[in-house]
Formats: sequence, structure tokens, C-alpha cells
Amino acid sequence: MRLFFNSLAASAGGGLTYIRNVLPHLALEPGLEVTVALPPGLKEEFRRLSNIEFLELATTPTGRFRYEQSSLPEVLRRGRFDVLLSAGNFALRRSPVPQILLSRNSIYTSGDFYRDLIARREYRAWWDTRLRGLMAKRSVGWADITVAPSEAFAAELRRWTGARNVVAIHHGFDPETFSRDTTPLPAEVEEKLCAAGGSFRLLLVSHYNYYRNFETIIRALPLIRDRLAGRTVRLLLTCRLAAGENPGAYRAEGAANLARELGVQDLLVELGPVPYRVLHHLYRRADAYVTAAYTETFAHPLVEAMSCGLPVAASDLPVHREICGDAAVYFSKFSPQELTDQVVLLASSPDLCASLSRNGMKQGQGFSWDAHCKELLSLMYKLHAARMLRERKTSLPKVR
Repeated sequence: MRLFFNSLAASAGGGLTYIRNVLPHLALEPGLEVTVALPPGLKEEFRRLSNIEFLELATTPTGRFRYEQSSLPEVLRRGRFDVLLSAGNFALRRSPVPQILLSRNSIYTSGDFYRDLIARREYRAWWDTRLRGLMAKRSVGWADITVAPSEAFAAELRRWTGARNVVAIHHGFDPETFSRDTTPLPAEVEEKLCAAGGSFRLLLVSHYNYYRNFETIIRALPLIRDRLAGRTVRLLLTCRLAAGENPGAYRAEGAANLARELGVQDLLVELGPVPYRVLHHLYRRADAYVTAAYTETFAHPLVEAMSCGLPVAASDLPVHREICGDAAVYFSKFSPQELTDQVVLLASSPDLCASLSRNGMKQGQGFSWDAHCKELLSLMYKLHAARMLRERKTSLPKVR
């Protein structure tokens, strides 16, 4: 079977995490020939996967859509591909081969995100997201099968589109691979962590964006500080709250201004981006993981945190409960007061933290990239077999 994997949208965050973990598994599948379209500069990272062909294309988001809808069909026909795997939330309209769409962006279905943009007066971004959302919605109908990374998001897609061709396949996790690298943290990161020693260290692994709801955590910081009775708190961030320091068009200046207004700049430890291969060291230097995201599809950092034994405080979303189960404490997504209550509870209850840590280690074992890829490949083979059967039927001579 010949597979074309369109991952041109995998430029940062979860998209990169996905292809980094999935491509090695696809490379091991007997009888599977894979061609991967990806942004420039990433091919070198996968140089050891000699049996995968890479097609690097430099495109803007608009140019990517134009390539996918106009040039890709001919590429698929000319290359005699059997299945198209489309990442990046957008499918190919009228694909000449069976198509599986990977949908993993919940901002298109999130009323909270649209309200957030209006509150920030980001009207252009509101319109842009609406238009992209319309295309994402139609893409579910264009694909033969749409795969969501959690049942919570799959259910949301079914409600949003009315489609029945949406299935959930959990993203995976490989704790041994994740913790394999013994390279120490960068010296600058290590210095900042040492300076935060003695504090109750909360960790949030994310570049700055709106839907991760940094502002609710920042609003909770002075409340947590006041209630910890002599012990300080630090929020470790793997980003910087400054213009031009984060991918995408998200403006971090508002969060930085909020921290200044509340007088909690000294409680923020802006580590900047930390290489993925050494992230496990950072998780183990924190006391708890926190996320106030108001929309999510899977949230890899939660699984990473649980696998490293971190107790989790998470906003009360269906997807967070699906991923974390009883390895987390939960709070209302826009409530600094409830977030504060849960963080103070963690800081004052070693027994609770130990229990959450044990539960998280067990919970993390339920996610496997090998299992994810096997389910994904099963869908591909079923689509390919169905297509071959249809072609055989149409090629048979008609009996008069």
C-alpha cells in the first residue's frame, strides 16, 4: 500500500509532536510505502528513516491550501498512491484516493475562543478563524474518515458537523523514548530553576496562545501567594510573554501587562522554549502541573506530566477528565479562586500529591503510539481494501 501523508501544517506544538512519534512507527510497517509532505527544515530530523520519502514544501497557510486543493490531486494520481492521510484539520476536496483526516484543532468549535477574540478586539482573527472553521467543518464531510485524538473531541465534531464518519483514536505516548535523553537542561534554564528553588513550582508547558488561558493562572498567582503562608509560588513557563517570541499571531503582551498590574512579575519564570528531548528533566523539577485551557483536543503535556509523576491541576473540561481521570484535581476554567483552592490543596497535602502521582503514572500507561498507529493503519487498510473491491466490481464485464 502506498500512503501519502500530508503534514505540511506540522510546524510547531502538537503537530510536530505527532509526526515525531508516528513516522518511526509507519517506517516499520511491512509493505507500506510512505511519502511525507512537510515544511522545510524538518527532513533532517528524520534522516534515519531511510525508507520514507520526504517532500519539503515552503508555503504560507494560503499557499498550502492552494497546493492541497489544486496540485495535490495530480501528485496522488501520478504517484499511484492508495491512501491519503491529511493532517492539519483540512481535507482534500474530491480526493482521487480514500482519505483519512486528522482533526485536532478545537478552536473552530469553541464558543469561548470566539468570545475571547472579541474581548481582545481581535476582529480580523475572529473572521479568519470563522472562515477556517467553515473549511474545517466541510473537511469532515470531504474525508472518508475523520480521526479525533479523544472521544470528547470526537463527540464535539459529531455535534458540530452532524457527521457519522468521526472516530476517536487516542494519541500515544512512549515514556522510555520521552525520558531517554540524558542531556542536561540548557544552562540558562537551569540557572532560572535554581533561582526558583524553595518555591512551590507550578509548570505550564506551552507557547503562549489564547486558548491555554494563561490569564486565569496569572490572576490566581497573587491569591495563591497570599494563602501559602510563608511559602512562595513560581509559575514556570516554556515561553516568553513578549511580542515576537511565540509562533502564530497570538499577542502575549496582554498577559505580561496583567502580570505587571497584579504585581506578580517576580512569580513568573519565563524559561523560553525548552528542547523536547530534555523536557522530562523540567517536569521532574516542578511540584505540580497546571493548565487552565478552556478548549483542548488531547493535551500531550498532561500525559507527559503524569508519566513524570507530577500531580495535575486542570480546568474541568471533558477532555481533561478523559485524559487524566483520577490523576488530577479540577477547577472551573475561568475561576482564579477555584484554581487557587486546588493549588493550595496540592501545596498543603503531600498525601494527595503522592496519590495523584501514583494514579498519573498508571493513567499514562494507557497511551501508546504503537497502539495509535495500529488503529490508524487498520483504518487505512480497510479503506484500501474497500476501494480495491469497488474497482474489481466495476472492471468485471457485464453479464447480459
